[in-house]
Amino acid sequence: MAETTTHPAPGGSAITRNVPLATVGLLLGMLLSALDQTVVAIALPDIAADLGGLDGIGWVITSYLLGSAATAVFYGRLSDRFGRRAVFITAIAIFIVASALSGAAQSMVQLIAARSLQGIGAGALFVLPTIALSEIYPQHLRSRIQGATGAVFAVATVLGPLAGGAITDLVGWRWIFYINLPLGLLSMVLVALALRVPTPASKERIDFAGAGLIVAATVSALLVAEWGGRTYAWGSGPIIGLAGIALLLLALFVWWERRAAAPLLPLALFTNPTLRITLPATAVLGALLGGSIVYLPTYLQTAYGMGATVAGLALNPYVLTFMAVSFLAGPRLGTSGRFRRYLVSGALVVTLAFALLGLLDPSMSYVVVALVLVVMGAGFGLLMQNLVVIAQNASSAKDLAAASSAVVYVRGLGLALGAAVFGSLLVRQLEGGEGGPEATALAIPQVLAWGIPLAVVLVVLMAALPRTVDQRETEATDNSGEAPRPDGSA
Repeated sequence: MAETTTHPAPGGSAITRNVPLATVGLLLGMLLSALDQTVVAIALPDIAADLGGLDGIGWVITSYLLGSAATAVFYGRLSDRFGRRAVFITAIAIFIVASALSGAAQSMVQLIAARSLQGIGAGALFVLPTIALSEIYPQHLRSRIQGATGAVFAVATVLGPLAGGAITDLVGWRWIFYINLPLGLLSMVLVALALRVPTPASKERIDFAGAGLIVAATVSALLVAEWGGRTYAWGSGPIIGLAGIALLLLALFVWWERRAAAPLLPLALFTNPTLRITLPATAVLGALLGGSIVYLPTYLQTAYGMGATVAGLALNPYVLTFMAVSFLAGPRLGTSGRFRRYLVSGALVVTLAFALLGLLDPSMSYVVVALVLVVMGAGFGLLMQNLVVIAQNASSAKDLAAASSAVVYVRGLGLALGAAVFGSLLVRQLEGGEGGPEATALAIPQVLAWGIPLAVVLVVLMAALPRTVDQRETEATDNSGEAPRPDGSA
């Protein structure tokens, strides 16, 4: 029988929930959000042949990433006001409707518009499960459950192209979107029936002005990364103008948040020594992930002549290692509370992985690539969801949603920026050459080597973390009248 429990919530109310069903519903929504980042890529040629508009085909993916990244930070505060369950159900309803519109699109413009709407719904489907799962599980299990969410992301990264290829070959590209309807409805029903997290008592007004500013700044920054070096030269007027607009909007956002009665992203979060490091580190990690996992399937296809499905399967050493490390390391971190040595180790392993990626050559056996993928999976497995956990542990109960949203937002932003910038580097690397699979296979390792200095920055950030991170203990100590220790330990 499913387990139903009741216990006091952080704010003092009772939480009643069916833990297994709520977890499945939330993770299913998260899986759909992550899958739709990659599932479309392999079907782009069929979509272009059917709808035309080849020049805008890249926007089928970019519009979704823009929508999801730009709105992610907004959903945490929205769920503080209206409740996790209500906002999640609304967001997945938007996602389902947009999926149906995507499948029924009769032109490229219609499809891009529907994908933008789908991304807006998807922005909640990673943020809200991250928050809700941290509330329905006790704090010492956060590392374990967040390890599961990381595994969902890793599996979706590889499963997306595989599922997209299989569905396109069997029933056509439109079913890539239609398949979301029954799965999304199942997620909606499970969450509606099983999740019981009380709506916070606070009735503060939603910071719509702050949301508008951060959305506009995010879109401007992502357009710079997407268009720079490809559509427009980096020094061109449109790119410089967009970069200036992004910086101006970001400055206005900070100015507004200092004055807002209920800020979307409380700037006090950035006075927390742990969050001040965790947020930029998460952005760097997202950029490294986006710059690597997006182009590795292309490397496998061009270097070894693999088809898209086989290339996706060939990434399994990364996925399996990521999952194993996440599940094995998570409980140890959650029990000890000492994250820093694990995270520093993870950053060092990621640095090693990018150094090895830079040395790859098409003449090497796939076995060598598989070993490098194992190293990469171990590094990312130690880091990705544990950065979410330490951000949550370092936050007070009232700031949990804002901190979780901020971490997921900067990771998504880093992922999109990393994929775009590494793509621009690849285009630049191939300029003036003969092109073709052989040139691409030689160029991708050279581009991935640019991740080494970025990974070194990650090592430095991880080394600067406090030795232990546990807001629960810090708050308890503060309430007892004793000063917390400098390292954050009790």
